Amino acid sequence: MTTKTRPKVLFFDVNETLLDLTIMKKQVGDALGGNQELLALWFTTMLQYSLVVSASGRYEPFGHIGAAALQMVAANQEITITEDKARDIIVNAMQNLPPHPEVKDALKALKNDGYTLVALTNSNAESLKNKFENVGLTTYFDKLLSIESVGKFKPFTDVYNWAAQNMNVKPEDCMLIAAHGWDVAGALWAGWRAAFVSRLGQQTFPLAPRTEINESDLQKVAAILVSYK
Repeated sequence: MTTKTRPKVLFFDVNETLLDLTIMKKQVGDALGGNQELLALWFTTMLQYSLVVSASGRYEPFGHIGAAALQMVAANQEITITEDKARDIIVNAMQNLPPHPEVKDALKALKNDGYTLVALTNSNAESLKNKFENVGLTTYFDKLLSIESVGKFKPFTDVYNWAAQNMNVKPEDCMLIAAHGWDVAGALWAGWRAAFVSRLGQQTFPLAPRTEINESDLQKVAAILVSYK
């Protein structure tokens, strides 16, 4: 097997890739009348309307879009949630998500092996900073990047181009590590490399190029990357 060259920068998606959404699932489920199965619908609705906002040339904080999506899903269950209440639920849920069990060891291994680690998230900069400080992830990263600076959400190509430029590297020298098929698809179509973390319930998009790494957790992804020369 041919040894692959090392990416110059590893960019990490945050929610679900690094952080476990179980706590959020319960809080959102409680707000939806105890129906935790609606989390997936809420999350996809949030993603859908983040793309609607970007495609329309507008920008709203990801948390505000998440709150609006919560109101929409609740309304379909004949539950009324005010805007203020919805935002309070989403902000509280998103600020205290623990990392998946293997995440810190995987990040440490990559950092010790000389990789540059960057977080790249649809959340705003303040939310990202608080999340990482709350769970002790800040020290593993060389930079924290929020799409807030570019005003569009992943997977718009402009976001990946901006992130590469921010780190002063070419697209082909970037690798996105994410647990979302839409995110790795966007990165690959932007000329990046990609590694997929196949968390429970997540799949790659069959119409997108294949990721060069596809493993069930971040520790396995890290082990492959450490083997690169």
